[in-house]
Amino acid sequence: MRRRHPLGVYLLGATVARAGDEMSGPALLLAGFALAGSAAQASSLLAGITAAAAAGGPVLGALLDRAEHPGRLLAAALALYAGGLAAILGCLGRLPFSLVVPVAVLTGLFGPALSGGWTARLPHVVTDARRLPRANALDAATFAAASLTGPALAGGAAQLRGAPAAVVAAALLVGCAVPLAWRMPGGTPTAGRRDTRKASSLLDDLTAGLRTVVRNRRLAEATLTSVLCCAAQGMLTACLPVLGERLLGGAGRAVLLTSCTAGAALAANAVLARFPRALAPDTIVRAGALLQSGAAALAALGRPVALVAALVVAGIGEGPQLTALFAIRHREAPERLRGQVFTTGASLKITGFAAGAALAGPLAPRSLPLAVGVSAFAALVGVARPGPRRPPGQVR
Repeated sequence: MRRRHPLGVYLLGATVARAGDEMSGPALLLAGFALAGSAAQASSLLAGITAAAAAGGPVLGALLDRAEHPGRLLAAALALYAGGLAAILGCLGRLPFSLVVPVAVLTGLFGPALSGGWTARLPHVVTDARRLPRANALDAATFAAASLTGPALAGGAAQLRGAPAAVVAAALLVGCAVPLAWRMPGGTPTAGRRDTRKASSLLDDLTAGLRTVVRNRRLAEATLTSVLCCAAQGMLTACLPVLGERLLGGAGRAVLLTSCTAGAALAANAVLARFPRALAPDTIVRAGALLQSGAAALAALGRPVALVAALVVAGIGEGPQLTALFAIRHREAPERLRGQVFTTGASLKITGFAAGAALAGPLAPRSLPLAVGVSAFAALVGVARPGPRRPPGQVR
């Protein structure tokens, strides 16, 4: 008999792990600057751990799909991520910095476990299809809750006990989720699925996962829309320091206002959780892109009130869009490739955000019109070809 793993336990583990993940970025920046003495070196740590997360997602997803006990593999990935954060901190100031960056890269390979890897297990926690939409909205809300609390916890820990303490706290939070992930229920593969899994190589599974994302039209369109929106989010984020300096009297004030985005996303997802079937997920994904386009347009007005409103509108668009994206992945992904679909999608979104931020950095804030256009184009993906919906419960 499969052990119960209530939704509340799942959400607790997701929130704790993702808060630690959101905390780790600012904590590494602060610790890198404090111990290495260079803002450039500090940012290279963050770049290394982020880039590796983008690369490691598909492989981690394939391993999760092949695992007989995916919860244990997920727990191991979380433990390695937490241990990697501690290792980075232990190396800073003791080893040449050129040797610290590879440690950050290795650590980042396990980052997708906290996002796509965890969410891919949701259908095995909530087996009643009628409850899945609400559970999906609550799962997406954990991202907003983590992005709201993680940076604040990092700043508070650094203020009270120093920058290294913030890294330690982030590692501890991720580590606290390990036992909850270990007990995550797995699937119940048939003998045929076991034979297929054993006969196929890891490379075959990776290829199959990528083909699924590309060839399934609804999945491909939702993925492309989300990646383009992440690129626009990266552009807006890169512009915030300059906008804060010009409009609010300090670069840090605009960055602090990102809590408005997280709060708005959390509130919007709370509403969506009450009415999970109000709109089709495909519609919500496109509507979220339109709202994010409007947010970038508000920010481009160059007024303080408009900037605050832009960050709130961005959150209203981002939160439900993430929920709807998860719903589409759950609906369209074959069971044997579900982990890959989620972790590959997460990796692509990370890449999109990084590309948008890199593109906008030298142009900020003149890149805001480009962010408006990218988000608006994302909203149009798939509109001209609606196509039939897959009947519920259809075998894939």
